[in-house]
Amino acid sequence: MKKNTFTFILLLIIGLVAGSLVGQLLASVPALAFLTKSVELSWDPKADLLVLKYDMHFQLKLNLISILGLIGAFWIYRKL
Repeated sequence: MKKNTFTFILLLIIGLVAGSLVGQLLASVPALAFLTKSVELSWDPKADLLVLKYDMHFQLKLNLISILGLIGAFWIYRKL
């Protein structure tokens, strides 16, 4: 199978989403609280160019399990 950028990005997104879902499922377990504590990264680019005006909001919530999902997705990509 040919490795390409689209496959790589798709696998990384799937790994992040899967890790986040597992993190939400494990949030109710008190012994695993350190795995589910999230750090939020956000970026708000905006501009008014008289002809074009935009305002966007990007937000990324990372926890240890979502990072493990990201690493797992990278490992799967390497095995392809």
